[in-house]
Amino acid sequence: MQTSKQELINESHYFEALFNNSTIGIVVVNSKSIIQSINPFALNLFEYYADEIIGKPIEILIPNRYHHNHVKSRDAYSKNPKNRTMGIGMDLFALKKDGLEFPAEVSLGIYENSGEKFTIAFINNITVRKKAELEVKKLNDELEDSVLQRTKELTQTLHELELSKEELSKSLVKEKELNELKSRFVSMASHEFRTPLSTILSSASLVAKYKDTAEQENREKHINRIKNSVNSLTDLLNEFLSLGKIEEGKISTNNIRFNLKEMLENTCNEMQALSKNNQQLIYSHTGVDLVFLDVALLKNVILNLLSNAIKFSPENSDIIITSKSSQIKTDIIIKDFGIGINIEDQKHLFERFFRAENATNFQGTGLGLHIAQKSIEIMNGTIAFKSKLNKGTEFILTFLHKEN
Repeated sequence: MQTSKQELINESHYFEALFNNSTIGIVVVNSKSIIQSINPFALNLFEYYADEIIGKPIEILIPNRYHHNHVKSRDAYSKNPKNRTMGIGMDLFALKKDGLEFPAEVSLGIYENSGEKFTIAFINNITVRKKAELEVKKLNDELEDSVLQRTKELTQTLHELELSKEELSKSLVKEKELNELKSRFVSMASHEFRTPLSTILSSASLVAKYKDTAEQENREKHINRIKNSVNSLTDLLNEFLSLGKIEEGKISTNNIRFNLKEMLENTCNEMQALSKNNQQLIYSHTGVDLVFLDVALLKNVILNLLSNAIKFSPENSDIIITSKSSQIKTDIIIKDFGIGINIEDQKHLFERFFRAENATNFQGTGLGLHIAQKSIEIMNGTIAFKSKLNKGTEFILTFLHKEN
């Protein structure tokens, strides 16, 4: 019996030492939530003396705004008491004697003595931890903002690089096209200028040798060759000048009301004189005669298309020209039965300096159809074509009428 009593005394001293020397606040309340005891660490934490707090309700240590909810929570806890952490997922606050609040971490335990239940609250001031958490959150937010900003800047930089890449690719393609155009131009010009210049030089040399009156016919023949060569050079230079004006946007329309049938008849008669042996230009018109277009631009286009039809068609062949005009639109069709255009070349037909594979043996600059297309576009018209190799080509010009 004496040994058991001594063991109880020793055990009491042991728990008293734990209670008084614990580095966490310990508050014991009875079943009515009245403070029964409080350890030194908790007294220091809340800045109370023992006689100021023992016998007071636990709510003395809780901010006023939480009193109502706390009373409901402790009543619910008393009906089903168990050891647990308090306020999981919530921010808990405790109240010092001077009214200052601090964030707290609270764990609850339950024990029974002499038939009465007591609750032990283990309380820890987590101000330093909360401050550290806030600092970490702030750093994380700043890091996230920094990452977002850097990501945005990187995305913008990548976008700009992609645009630069596209611009560079376009520039390289354009430079390649310009180099190809330059090569075509040099090749075309060296051929087209050399032929008439050689003719002029040789004919001029021969004219000088024909001194007698009897040789007048030979002189006139070579003089005519010189004139024709000069006219060819003039036409060549005019094409270059027309191209330059079109590319620089210096050509504008001068629409007037004129007789389309009469203009096309006269143009066909002019070109008939330049046709090959037994070639026939056959023209027909239906609809109204008067149209509102740029007569000069339109005539140049017709001259170019008829010149090509004559050039690329054989002797003893027909060239069919038809026009149809109404108040709404005008259609002009020029059809030949010449060499035609192969499928591969058709997509390049209106490009500058382009010569179809089967047209390289014919005189030309490769500018005529390009200039014709641009001229038609200036007049708000369209040009289309159908062609079969060795069967012929048909060009269709369409103009919708918008009178000023």
